[in-house]
Amino acid sequence: MKEEKHFEAESKQLLDLMINSIYSEQEIFLRELLSNASDAIDKYRYLSLQNPDAFPSESHQIRIDRDKKERTITITDNGIGMSLEDLEKNLGTIAKSGSKEFLEKFEEAKKKDDMAIIGQFGVGFYSAFMVADSVEVLSKPIDGDAHLFQSEGKDTYSVEDAEAPFAHGTSIKIHLKKDEGDRHYGDYLEDYRIEGLVKKYSDYIRYPIVMEVEKVSDDDKHTDKKETELKTLNSMIPLWKKNPSEVKEEELKEFYKGKFGDYEEPLFASNVHVEGLYSYQALLFIPSHVPYDFYSESYEQGLSLYSRGIFIQDHYKELIPNYLRFVKGLVDSDDFPLNVSREMLQKTPEMAKIAKNIESKVIAELKKAKKNETEKYEKFFGMFGDHIKYGIYSTYGMKKDDLQDLLLFHHLGDDKLIDLETYVKDLDKKKPIYFASGKTLSEIKLLPQLEKYKKEGTDVLLLDKNIDEFCLMSMMEYKEHPFKDVSSESEEVSKEKKKELEDLSVKYRRLLDNLKESLTGKVDDVVFSSKLVDSPVCLSTKEGLSMNAERVLKEEPGEGKEGIKSTKVLEINPDHALFTSLASIEDDEQAKSLGSVLYDEAMLLQGYEIEDKAGFVAKINELMVKAMKK
Repeated sequence: MKEEKHFEAESKQLLDLMINSIYSEQEIFLRELLSNASDAIDKYRYLSLQNPDAFPSESHQIRIDRDKKERTITITDNGIGMSLEDLEKNLGTIAKSGSKEFLEKFEEAKKKDDMAIIGQFGVGFYSAFMVADSVEVLSKPIDGDAHLFQSEGKDTYSVEDAEAPFAHGTSIKIHLKKDEGDRHYGDYLEDYRIEGLVKKYSDYIRYPIVMEVEKVSDDDKHTDKKETELKTLNSMIPLWKKNPSEVKEEELKEFYKGKFGDYEEPLFASNVHVEGLYSYQALLFIPSHVPYDFYSESYEQGLSLYSRGIFIQDHYKELIPNYLRFVKGLVDSDDFPLNVSREMLQKTPEMAKIAKNIESKVIAELKKAKKNETEKYEKFFGMFGDHIKYGIYSTYGMKKDDLQDLLLFHHLGDDKLIDLETYVKDLDKKKPIYFASGKTLSEIKLLPQLEKYKKEGTDVLLLDKNIDEFCLMSMMEYKEHPFKDVSSESEEVSKEKKKELEDLSVKYRRLLDNLKESLTGKVDDVVFSSKLVDSPVCLSTKEGLSMNAERVLKEEPGEGKEGIKSTKVLEINPDHALFTSLASIEDDEQAKSLGSVLYDEAMLLQGYEIEDKAGFVAKINELMVKAMKK
């Protein structure tokens, strides 16, 4: 006997909410219904293990049927099935916790901008009404009678006795809405649409999802006759669910190329299985080339999310830190705290711990590669090394211990890259790690400040990337060895050398003061140098902002750059012939006039632009004319 019943009073409001607010895409309905069918089969299999006599073991599948004329889609499973009481409890009451409570929590969540508060309410069935005018549910438990549930998603539903063509299970028939505007509901009746959605969302449901599809043959091309075949739409067993020891490297590479549409194999691939308080599986990949859109706003970082093999969302950022944005991959866990629509994760302490664990796994794999696959690691670092440095800089050095041994640098010693551990290997305790920075390696190698280190055979790191110096300054030191800029004014010298420079400063104080006065606003001081060997002058900076850091910051977009300025010191080589000539000048004004020439020469030697090129050339020409008259 057919019996009509009423939903709870708030059901219409809740259904509108389901359709318009909770789910972001209409196509999600198929994922939800297939997930429910898979759950029903899981329950049957569990009971068959507990009581094989009452629930005999059998093969299971989920079947999708379509009737284009009637505009219906039917999803059938041979799972546990539902009794009349189950139908009314699970479908007649929208959200198991009660629709009123659900609505209250949803409103509370909206105010807090936190969908996590909703929790899981078992409302996936009602996603069908995003595409359906009405829905019929025919269900039969193994030990009871079949019943038919019908609803148009309004205020009432009906239940009645029925006959089922199966021994147990559930069949859900969706009567699609009429097409209107850009809403083409009829597309869900097409082979390509259903197959695409199953592949996207439900490819790894563990039971075969089958559907009759048109079979195309050469004979069919010449007739109106269309044959069909039963096709399995899903692959069922995710690669990441297999035991890692059973997965070959070639399988991982092929999976990566197919999943992420890359024409090249990944540089590194990692199959991660973590069991414990927070269990998950992950496939993590590092591309062998920089993605074409990597530095554009269109690039989407993050990992794909699956829960129990069911796709949840793409590009989930919270599970991978920004400095590892080049990592591609997916994470699957039965324990993910999903929100009500199963489209996003709730932010919980557990999620933060999983994210931290994934970050640690990536770092561990990179350290392993650096040790065992040097060539491949150097290729990686050439592409993404700046991001490792950014990981240190952006956390104010907090990640130094995790990342510092991944760093590689060019250096003065030879053309090979060097890590910090190698640099300090034979270094006396607390001795500095020297570095020189600039735009390009060729410019850095020409810096006058390097002359002393070349002569002494002291190695120096060559920093040619904008992030390099900021990274080292965030670290401050490596294993008790402080970082030291060769362009810094302060320099360790012997007592004898220090006394020699002090005596020279006293002797030529008048000349130094004249040069300093002529360069007011450009330099803070003019001193004799202990660094220079062949060059006549150089510019150093006092403790604080270096000239290179000043350049980098001023090149960044934005306003308010006036206050960004390093404190410069002009250093003069007392052993150079130019100083001998300077020392012979008795005219104060003439000495002052040469100050800007020395300053501009130092700027050019260090690879920087000079402000007044015309003035510099004019003074050089003037000096040349005077020299030729003598």
